[in-house]
Amino acid sequence: MCFLRSWCLKWHFCDSFTFLRSLLHSVFKIPYLLSFFQLRKILCAIGIFGLCSANAATIQESKWEQGQTLLMFFEKNAIPLKTYYDLTPEDKELADEIISGSTYYTLYEGKTLLQALIPINETSQLHVFKQKNGYGMRAIPVVYFAKEHTLALSVDNSLYHDIVRSTGDNSLANDIIQAYKSSVDFRRNVKKGNQIAIIYERKYRLGKNFGSPHIKASTLKLQNKSHYIIRHDDGHFYDLQGNNLTKYLLTTPLHYKRISSHFSMGRKHPILGYKRPHLGTDYAAPRHTPIRASGSGRVIFAGRKGGYGNTVIIQHDNGYKTLYAHMHKIDKGIRAGLQVKQGKRIGTVGSTGLSTGPHLHFGLYRNGNAVNPIKYLKIAHSKLQGQEKKSFLINAQNYKHILNVALTEELQNAPFKGLQNTHIVYLNQNNKNLN
Repeated sequence: MCFLRSWCLKWHFCDSFTFLRSLLHSVFKIPYLLSFFQLRKILCAIGIFGLCSANAATIQESKWEQGQTLLMFFEKNAIPLKTYYDLTPEDKELADEIISGSTYYTLYEGKTLLQALIPINETSQLHVFKQKNGYGMRAIPVVYFAKEHTLALSVDNSLYHDIVRSTGDNSLANDIIQAYKSSVDFRRNVKKGNQIAIIYERKYRLGKNFGSPHIKASTLKLQNKSHYIIRHDDGHFYDLQGNNLTKYLLTTPLHYKRISSHFSMGRKHPILGYKRPHLGTDYAAPRHTPIRASGSGRVIFAGRKGGYGNTVIIQHDNGYKTLYAHMHKIDKGIRAGLQVKQGKRIGTVGSTGLSTGPHLHFGLYRNGNAVNPIKYLKIAHSKLQGQEKKSFLINAQNYKHILNVALTEELQNAPFKGLQNTHIVYLNQNNKNLN
């Protein structure tokens, strides 16, 4: 199989586009700023004559190793360290957001790195690229497509294992268990023959599951009761009456003067295309202001962390963790492995690392993905109210109907057969795909 064809088959088009443009620029000196239609014409021409000079270019899929930093990645690939030290403070801060275990992609020509795409969350990635006078790096959006699925099944073994067996998706099984954790006792109440229906959205990148599933609604039908959970616009689950089912509540970690920088995934700029994301909330406060644990949990990191300076990271229940950065001082005794209670003092405000003034950079992560802390700090009431509640109740009833139809029709008339490439396949009696 020719190089071009095998490469295109392995890469999803949208993420490949960046690599293709850069590859043509580096190999054939073709201008970088090409439209898709211009690129398509050039690729057709190259396809006729063969991509002989680029045969040495190979793509690798790797996992970001525990403890690896961007600086170490640069050293490993013989990228001048000046490239890292010349990065803006914002870019260096983003480099500290790379998640261990995440999948990243590299393009090599021989032993020379031409391109790298390194995710920092589900929406943004670092693009490292070779250019005429060295290397460059910028934050760009992660390109993926999303598809909504409806899953319905009867419990045979355990809810977790049945979901994994049916979908091949451990994240979906884990998230649905966490979603029901506050309203269902799985050990006592969930029995063989109970039924569950889930409406969820799955991201796909390069033909594979990407990120965490987004559960929109679900019903768990037990012996005498059906438990419904409906996700609202604030990201939290509610029952059909609009009661908040989220018991996990964070508190603001300090007394602050103002929010100097809000959380942002990066807004589109009319000229630059995209600006850098800011994956946390910055609280401006006087130096030495006490910082307290936003929630109870276990300290998993306490020390120096690149551009974040003195940093503490706490792992909480339900897949959440909080990050406290640019601290002046970490309190004595705060170390990895220590269990802390909500409100426990962990250090003081400072400006260590890449910081222009005293403040706390507060990050919140759910299953490794950065989320807006403010949304979780503002949960102060248990029920929706007013027009917001009216809109939710209408939406909840719509989901209730879809879920009930899924349980009655799909379980009775469309037996679940199994999976192909981790996609759910439902078949009717005539063995026809219903997707």
